[in-house]
Amino acid sequence: MTRLLRNLPLSVRVPALVAGLMILVGVVASQQVLAVLGRVQEERLREIARLQVEGLAVALGPAVLREDVWEVYDTLDRASLAADGRRLVLTVVADGQGRVLAASDPRRAPVGRPIGPLAEGAQALEEVGLAAGLAEIRVLSSLEYQGRVVGQVLTELDVTDLAAERSRLVRMLLAGNAVLTALFALGGYWTVRRMMRPLRVLARHMDMTEGRPTAIPLDPRHDPEVARLFRTYNDMAGAVEARSEAERRFAERERYASLGRLSSSLAHEINNPLGGLLATADTLQAFADRPEVVQDGAALIERGLRHLRDVAKATLEQHRLDPEGAPLGADDLEDLRLLFSPEARRLEQALEWRVEARGDTLARLPAAPVRQIALNLLLNGSRAAGSGGTVGLDVEEGPGELRVVVRDSGPGLPDSALRRLLTSDPGGPGGGLGLRTVRDLAAALGARIDHARAAGRTEIRVRFPIPEVAAC
Repeated sequence: MTRLLRNLPLSVRVPALVAGLMILVGVVASQQVLAVLGRVQEERLREIARLQVEGLAVALGPAVLREDVWEVYDTLDRASLAADGRRLVLTVVADGQGRVLAASDPRRAPVGRPIGPLAEGAQALEEVGLAAGLAEIRVLSSLEYQGRVVGQVLTELDVTDLAAERSRLVRMLLAGNAVLTALFALGGYWTVRRMMRPLRVLARHMDMTEGRPTAIPLDPRHDPEVARLFRTYNDMAGAVEARSEAERRFAERERYASLGRLSSSLAHEINNPLGGLLATADTLQAFADRPEVVQDGAALIERGLRHLRDVAKATLEQHRLDPEGAPLGADDLEDLRLLFSPEARRLEQALEWRVEARGDTLARLPAAPVRQIALNLLLNGSRAAGSGGTVGLDVEEGPGELRVVVRDSGPGLPDSALRRLLTSDPGGPGGGLGLRTVRDLAAALGARIDHARAAGRTEIRVRFPIPEVAAC
């Protein structure tokens, strides 16, 4: 029962508790009212029986003492006419030996019969009480005359009206308690609904934000507690928004830092062929009359221009917006190698590149985020490896996943960088280019990031789950 109540909403739980308390209070109050009514009715019955017995004792004492049956009967007859006939049903007078002298109804109590069978279940005058379900009660008392007991008086009283009064009161109490319980339950429900309205407003704003809380425009100044709750929530929403904006700007700075570093390397990659192209142009001008020189120069210029085109294409592919989510392919990985190679050559680093994944497997992942993850990890590995070091990339298939592994011969990532890569802790600035971006992109794709350090090399493994192909 307690578990069931805990599972109910508060707007139902409180009215249910109020209704339960009202029922309990109603039962206790009804018991008290019925107990008081019972005592009043019993006192009335005892008073009626006492007056009846005392009156008969005065009138019947001499006749009972003489055992004058007719005088006793005449007295009972006159007493029954004078008394409330609806209450007094039967009166039986017995002598000292317990034999019937006379009765108001001789057929029920013949003269000379023992009074014992008639007195079965009779109550003493001092202990008269109402029993449930009885329409009549019998009262047996001694008949005293001049200070001594001369006989017995058995009185049978009709209590149907008292029982009816008791039943009517019970029905009224039940109806009244039911009405009051319903009113209090409805009042409790209405009150709780009003009290819970600010919480519903709060929950609605939290549900509609999709993880980013928005400020509540309401400010119920008539309710200080709710106003304080809303202000606290609005402060929290503002803090979350400020943190999100700060993280966005930080990620943007990381992206620009990566782009700036690439731009420096690409400048060398472009300047070198340009120098050769200019030298070839000078040669062509100097030896324009020699066909073999012109042919060789034209071929050299074409190769240089194609190389520049490939570098420009790879750069655009890496940093362009990709709203349609183009699938990953082998060309994307080749563009990535072409884009990163100038940085490796600038630092005289050995570049190990191994792609062992089928095209249909690659195509089940989006190109842009996978390229960005790999490039950021390669740039970090290159910076860690330093001049003359080694940087490597492996792309391989596994059961239900695609693994992108980047390794370097550097000293390893510091703790702050590892926290930014493996946990939601943003950490401080520095300690790795784009690592937070790597984590966010991987989380968006449902990928796992593992870090290992062995044999003087750092290895970062990103495990992308491969989506299932929908059946046709």
